[in-house]
Amino acid sequence: MRKNLEIPKGKRTLKYRFFEILPGFISYAAIILLFVLSVIEPVLGAIYLFIIIASTLVKAVGVAYRTVQGYNVIKRAERVDWRARVEDLKDPHEAYERLHGENSKSYHFEHHLENLKLMAAMPGEYPDPEKTLHVVIVTAYDEGIEILRPSIQAVKNSTFPSDRIILALAYEERGGEEMKKTAEKLHQEFKNSFKDFILVEHPDGLPNEVVGKGPNLTYAGKRITEYFDKRHLNKENTIVTSLDSDNHVHPKYFDNVAYEFITHPTRQRLSYQPVSLFMNNIWDAPAPTRVIAVSNSFFNVITTMRPHVLRNFASHSQPLQALEAMDFWSKRTIVEDGHQYWRSLFFFGGDYTVLPIRIPIYQDAVLDETFLKTVKAQFIQVRRWYYGASDVAYVGVRLFCKKEERPVPFWQLFPKFWRLLDGHVTLAIMAPLITFGGWVPMIMNTSAHTMVGYNLPNIVSWIETFAMVGLIATVLVSFRMLPPRPAKYRKTKGISMLFQWILMPITSILYQSIAAYYAQTRLILGKYMEKFDVTKKVVKK
Repeated sequence: MRKNLEIPKGKRTLKYRFFEILPGFISYAAIILLFVLSVIEPVLGAIYLFIIIASTLVKAVGVAYRTVQGYNVIKRAERVDWRARVEDLKDPHEAYERLHGENSKSYHFEHHLENLKLMAAMPGEYPDPEKTLHVVIVTAYDEGIEILRPSIQAVKNSTFPSDRIILALAYEERGGEEMKKTAEKLHQEFKNSFKDFILVEHPDGLPNEVVGKGPNLTYAGKRITEYFDKRHLNKENTIVTSLDSDNHVHPKYFDNVAYEFITHPTRQRLSYQPVSLFMNNIWDAPAPTRVIAVSNSFFNVITTMRPHVLRNFASHSQPLQALEAMDFWSKRTIVEDGHQYWRSLFFFGGDYTVLPIRIPIYQDAVLDETFLKTVKAQFIQVRRWYYGASDVAYVGVRLFCKKEERPVPFWQLFPKFWRLLDGHVTLAIMAPLITFGGWVPMIMNTSAHTMVGYNLPNIVSWIETFAMVGLIATVLVSFRMLPPRPAKYRKTKGISMLFQWILMPITSILYQSIAAYYAQTRLILGKYMEKFDVTKKVVKK
């Protein structure tokens, strides 16, 4: 089973190569097709473009609705006393009798009553809340103490009892002696703040590993299981959360995850996905990376409201017992977070779900020492994300195979495969087609159907104006989600936060389309990205 879960190393089969090439082939073909149709018949090019833009308009309306809905749900979830709800699970019968009849409109209150009722009816079938543990793995490469300390402090500030949290600082040997000294300083500072504080140094150059976060996480996971075995701790009731070095967890996150873990009978076949918001340093970041950070934040807000498309991203939580059974994370990909969804889905034969946790984990927007370094680092980050197109081949070869070899039933897996492929193609083609596509029929064929050719750019512009409703909703909600303005900035800083959105067409082309084409072209050529280019973390003084 474990061998079947890993990404192939070295030369791929023809079938695997076909699916690696597929996303890029479709993405290039979609652009070329507009030119070909416009040469043959401008009306055909116009119809083709209208179909694409119409789908964008429909999505824009959905974006507006889901953005507002998601924001409201997150705020409601943040107001819940998750610590009290976990405490209720200790004596569900007493809690049900006490709370039954209350007219509370708090987030999932009726669902909480139903959970208490079920637990009271089936004593012994659910984990003991007082024996539930959290293991938090904070991964680091060469980040300074000014980056890592706030992340560990945020874990310490959790409402979940710190004497049931084990924190593992998993750092890379390739980070050098300075990284090791930083880890030891943090260990001295926080060693008495948790049940235990473990330092795990991931050796450099281990065989069959890409240079990336996945191998570091897996190495740390194996050291943690050894730790549990030596101390005879219960792995079954332990939840593991992976955090990047700049991640600041919301104080209520671990209690929210513990609650969902305890109350779900299928807890071992779930992972728990928070809302990743790139807001830590949003006031310090330059305008282009602010646009990307806020856009990605709201993509995560929208996705959490669509559980059927939710997949692992960045930081997430998963039971230790399940992780050990599947040999933790992949060591063969630089996008181990999204890939973990497919890895888990295949391991559990399709009986696996990503459960949305509507409590955020805050991350840094990209910020380097200079503006030019920052915009370059942003491109490197998004091209790594979009290398998730490599999962198309990983899923495709398991979908289109003999029935007895297929890990998930065909009609359960096919819609997931289609959404995966469509998502990566859309990333590549949508921005250039919407921005420049309206001019193509006129430029390629000016001799016929001039009415269509000359009016198409105006029609496209008119439709795009309606599609702006999604962007406007995002802008308005983004202002409500911004952290407090630092005292070092004037009130006029907010004006630049508004006008930054005129950069949206540029950032969409550069940081969405070009980055997606870059990743897909690498897959077409078989030039695999096997090094995780760490985004440098800078604190602006």
